[in-house]
Amino acid sequence: MKLKFTLFSFLLIGFSGIAQENVTYQKPSKEILDLVDYERAPTVSMDTKKEYMLLSYRNTYKTLDDLNQEEMKLGGLRINPITNISSTVTYINNLKVRKISGKEEIQVSGLPANAKISNISWSPNEKKMSFSNTTATGVELWVLDIASAKATKLTDATVNANLGSPFSWFKDNETILVKMLPKNRPALINAAKDIPTGPIISTADGSKSQNRTYQDLLKNKTDEANFESLVSSELYKVTLNGTKTLFMPADLYAGESFSPDGNYLMVSTIQKPFSYIVPLNRFPSKTIVYDLNGKAIKTVNEVPLNEIMPKGFMAVRKGKRSMGWRADVPATLSFVEALDEGDPANKVEFRDEVFLWEAPFSGNPTSLVKTGQRYGGITWGNATTAFLYDQWYDTRNERTFLINPSKPNEKPRLVWDRNSQDIYSDPGGFETVKNQYGRQVLALEGDNAFLLGEGHTKDGQFPFVDEFNIKTLKTKRLYQSTYKDKIENIFSIEDFKKGDVLVQIQSKTEYPNYYFRNIKKKNSLKQITNFKNPFESFKNVQKEVIKYKRKDGVELSGTLYLPAAYDKTKKEKLPLLIWAYPEEYKDKNSAGQSSQNANEFTFPYYGSFIYWAAKGYAVLDDASFPIVGEGETEPNDTFIQQLVDNAEAAINAVDKLGYINPKKVAVGGHSYGAFMTANLLTHSNLFACGIARSGAYNRTLTPFGFQSEQRNYWESPQIYNTMSPFMNAEKMKTPLLLTHGEADNNPGTFTLQTERYFQALKGLGAPVRMVILPKESHGYVAKENILHLLWEQDQFLEKHLKN
Repeated sequence: MKLKFTLFSFLLIGFSGIAQENVTYQKPSKEILDLVDYERAPTVSMDTKKEYMLLSYRNTYKTLDDLNQEEMKLGGLRINPITNISSTVTYINNLKVRKISGKEEIQVSGLPANAKISNISWSPNEKKMSFSNTTATGVELWVLDIASAKATKLTDATVNANLGSPFSWFKDNETILVKMLPKNRPALINAAKDIPTGPIISTADGSKSQNRTYQDLLKNKTDEANFESLVSSELYKVTLNGTKTLFMPADLYAGESFSPDGNYLMVSTIQKPFSYIVPLNRFPSKTIVYDLNGKAIKTVNEVPLNEIMPKGFMAVRKGKRSMGWRADVPATLSFVEALDEGDPANKVEFRDEVFLWEAPFSGNPTSLVKTGQRYGGITWGNATTAFLYDQWYDTRNERTFLINPSKPNEKPRLVWDRNSQDIYSDPGGFETVKNQYGRQVLALEGDNAFLLGEGHTKDGQFPFVDEFNIKTLKTKRLYQSTYKDKIENIFSIEDFKKGDVLVQIQSKTEYPNYYFRNIKKKNSLKQITNFKNPFESFKNVQKEVIKYKRKDGVELSGTLYLPAAYDKTKKEKLPLLIWAYPEEYKDKNSAGQSSQNANEFTFPYYGSFIYWAAKGYAVLDDASFPIVGEGETEPNDTFIQQLVDNAEAAINAVDKLGYINPKKVAVGGHSYGAFMTANLLTHSNLFACGIARSGAYNRTLTPFGFQSEQRNYWESPQIYNTMSPFMNAEKMKTPLLLTHGEADNNPGTFTLQTERYFQALKGLGAPVRMVILPKESHGYVAKENILHLLWEQDQFLEKHLKN
């Protein structure tokens, strides 16, 4: 009898230990709630002539009802099968038009009630815009006349937007190519009720296939059938008066692209067999070029199923890739083929070869240039001028070459050969303009091109405009921002002769707004938007970028926030919150560079700890957590030690200022930052508690690489095991708040990662709390979930840190 009682008592204790809390949705304290509940400023889109701007408005957050729609997860897609559009779309709910030279914002008339707008696209002449509106039953095509600010519906809710934007403008500005639902589309199969006809079988033929861990893959024949039904479309020509004409019959259309002159249409379709181990972008495909009557001119590419890839970030598939229209000529395709079989391990003189193929493709493609590293793209200019880029991840090297497209295989002229992570030496990006075909090409004035740069330096950020001479390869500075209390981002050059440029200016308390600046006239600045600061209650929070060193000499930085009323002379000892995300580097110099700017507008949002500066905490946001591996050493070889050293340096730096109690420090992060947080609590005694959101904690569940790690588990089991908090769960004794979206869609961060880690910690007696947010993906969007998350964090920090 005693034995039975003891066992019963043990079961009661055990069950009480795993009981779930019946917590309804909560809201955070007033200080945080006042900052969370704000009205988002509109998004601005301008035509290239800068005559009109479109203002797009959307809700600050989604709702749980938005997330609680029907959803099918197929081939890497998340689709609403009723409306036939991605279930992850964030909709615009209102549109306004404004002349840039004026101030009046004109409400667009004719918009649908309860509008759910997406897929906005300018017409070639920029006088109209197409957009989709999602109703309860499907997607409609609408068009907006910019000058009159009037919207008109062109089709019923029969548009198929399951693969992204379903519209492409014809060159005539009067016709739109539209993906429509097939008239005889098969009904979807209810997988829950479908009785299997056999087991699910996959095979391997002995070839190595080092694929990352993907979400939402096809799993069976039912998924295949539903995928095919949802992706199938008919292509229609729809005129601005609403006339519809069938252009091409039903197929799995994955991409449509008109040639610059508008006379050809390149169409890619998904082919069978589908795959259960890779997403749809690696399914077989066929690409055919058609004329404007829908007649096939040439099959220009056929790609087989791509389940087998060599190891490494520089691995690519065999065959033609990166196929697209050359922007500066009427109808010529460019594409690339690997010369190393796509395998970075193969030692070759040239990695890739770039080809040109002129329509109507009666001859063979012409070799343009070979690259010593992996092809990184081309910025087209004119018949004699273009810039070619190549890159190599392992060394973080990137190069820029000047090439003459009219002289194939002429040796490229090297312009820059640099470390891609060295932001202080970044020369900027070449400015482009629309040419006669409506495509973006190099902005050329005589022998000069132009560069727009972010201007990061060791002394701060000073964006610039440079003139680049294509004969001498020398640059000349035309303008550099001199602000030390603001940030001036340079978006585009509007008039090269007059010197007019479009800029955006912001400060700690000034919301980002657009201006025209004349760089040839001192203090010539004209404001064109006037968005107000929605966070007035937060504007007096103290903010500065602090710089400090790790024990091995690596320069570090972070943005420090102190409460508005904090007296730096009295130096009250505050609790400190550190928010960070580790980044890998191949050299200490680049790792020590900082892009942080204290003049950036302070935009509190759920993705950091900044809110808590309003509640009496010190916050070190975006703290540097570099992981460096120089030469043959990989960054992850010393991951744990570098994490701890970064954290120790951050705490010491703020403590040295006299602002904090170093015994009351919390750390937090999202995704890889959550992985960082769990490791810091496991392998150090620096923190009183931690918050880890949507992380991966067992690296054996991502065995073919993760983040920037290219080695697989069987090559480096010690690295995977040492870096996995799950494998070291017995060492973790610090309070930890784990949160995760119930429907995480990010490769590798399955919700299971948090659930299993929680079970391990709980079973080993660690103080841990797990919060699974219903319906959320990797990033959280529903207002109810975000408010509750902030409440959870607030309660957790008050309990384990502040008090």
